[in-house]
Amino acid sequence: MRARRLFAVALAFALGLAVFTVTRGDERAAAGPPSAGAPSLRPDADTDALVRRLQVAVRRGAPREAELAAAYLQKVRETGDPSFYARADGVLRGALARGPEDPGELAAAAELAAGRHDFRAALRAAQRSRALEPEAIGAYPILVDALVELGRYGEAERELQRMVDLKPNLPAYARVSYFRELTGDLDGAAEALRLAIAAGGPVPENVAYVQSLLGSLELARGRTAGTRRAFAAALAAMPGYAPALAGRARLAALGGDLDIAIARWRRLVARLPLPEYVIALGEAELAAGRVAAGREDLSLVRVQERLLTGAGVNTDVELAIYEADHGSRRRALRLAREAWSRAPGVRAADALGWALTRAGRPEAGLRWARRALRLGSLDPTFRYHAGIAAGRDGRRDLRLALRHGLGAHPLYAKRALEALR
Repeated sequence: MRARRLFAVALAFALGLAVFTVTRGDERAAAGPPSAGAPSLRPDADTDALVRRLQVAVRRGAPREAELAAAYLQKVRETGDPSFYARADGVLRGALARGPEDPGELAAAAELAAGRHDFRAALRAAQRSRALEPEAIGAYPILVDALVELGRYGEAERELQRMVDLKPNLPAYARVSYFRELTGDLDGAAEALRLAIAAGGPVPENVAYVQSLLGSLELARGRTAGTRRAFAAALAAMPGYAPALAGRARLAALGGDLDIAIARWRRLVARLPLPEYVIALGEAELAAGRVAAGREDLSLVRVQERLLTGAGVNTDVELAIYEADHGSRRRALRLAREAWSRAPGVRAADALGWALTRAGRPEAGLRWARRALRLGSLDPTFRYHAGIAAGRDGRRDLRLALRHGLGAHPLYAKRALEALR
């Protein structure tokens, strides 16, 4: 992939920007990168107030359903509450059924589908939106995301280049960063995120999100001081921001202080019991030898998964890995195969490889693990899964995993060190 060519236009543009310093006050966030169609707010605006205003406007017949749906999706990003997906869905279904097709409504429908991990539907809606308004930026972020998740990397790169050419802004820079991360170019990925931060976003959460991504990248690069600064900046932009608090827990785990990591994860889970945070807490407990507490924590995962499924969110990839590690390996295989059939990208390949490895088929697991790594990713969990599947021949992958942040996943790190002995 031509990661250095991609972004050349964006970099040239960004050098002409007045770069500002953020002063206000892991695996990627579940809600995904901000899209260009997010509601336009002042930095100090209140999303709830915006929702109320738009609800009144829609009830009075104003054609502002796309804006209201985008505000509901912003609430998902800010709160982690999947019930806002259903509200956005209801608004958009009614608007699209009335017709004629509106590019803004289709772009919002694409973002909703992507948030629910229905990437084929997201791609269709984004393509229809772009066909109606070819020079508008609104559908491009989700178009790129869907192509990436579907494993269509060449097409995704071309669409991202068009997006960068049209408008090199925070959503564009965030996606350039992810492309570079997929190819193992962590320095380039961090460079793109810094430009995303400098570009700014329409709401504080957007900047906090990108600061949190930068913190995770700095952790993967072994730069703990930069990691701390990035997470602190995210929390200054949006106090109590969950991805930044989770990042701080991972940083404590990486430093070997499991007591602090567990305490941080427990406080976060008490407020926002998303599966990724519950799993992180339970696995940290297991790594610390607190087996009963870890199992009790992990028992909450299926409850939360049912809530997400009820909101229309497809969690096959995440649940397949959870089942492979802590539940039914037969179910893990079924979920991973379903995930691959829906979105044949690197995340699904990794999940299927790990499910096969844990089911006692490491040779088949390794073939899929190599598919997950074919772009050159240094993702520590991908590398760990490949290393374990390869057995003694996987020492290089295990060392790379430990070098690039596996310590933030303490149970995996413990097992990787045992495998290297």
